[in-house]
Amino acid sequence: MKIQLKPATSLAPLPAVVVTCGDETENNAITLAWVGTVNSVPPILTAAVRYSRHSLGIIERTGEFTVNLIPKELLHGLDVCGVTSGRDCDKFAAAGFTRAKGVNVKCPHIAESPASLECKVIRRVDLPTHAVFFGEVVSVLADERYVKDGRLRLPEGMLVTYVNGQYLETGAAIGTYGYTAGESK
Repeated sequence: MKIQLKPATSLAPLPAVVVTCGDETENNAITLAWVGTVNSVPPILTAAVRYSRHSLGIIERTGEFTVNLIPKELLHGLDVCGVTSGRDCDKFAAAGFTRAKGVNVKCPHIAESPASLECKVIRRVDLPTHAVFFGEVVSVLADERYVKDGRLRLPEGMLVTYVNGQYLETGAAIGTYGYTAGESK
């Protein structure tokens, strides 16, 4: 039997990523768990940023951001970027991340990230607590160790997810898209 709970954002697990933003004069890194895919062609992601965050103004000013996937080995840096403010410190240094020059955007990406998705803002939607930026993915920068047949293929359990205030490892693959199509009916 199900019981009714108060309305909440109960989608879980969610990816825990570090979004980088800025340019040569000012840049920052922010941990976000409210990042998602909303369109395939062209590829478009959303990133929800709380109004009080320092990164919000930077993304507004530059119109760009990069979504960096974070493996569990970089969990410390992911958490540092979530609990400190870029107003007060250099988050790249505090997290132990290396700034790498963007390819199709001016903002840096995290060199240690296995994949970074460079985005240009195409729309902003203001909600009560967050601004949601829609970003068209203009480039995917992937560590060559994780590219197979022209596609990003990360090892099982590599990435971090965020569920109800906890970071969790991702699990093992349990199937592939369309595997049921070959089953007899």
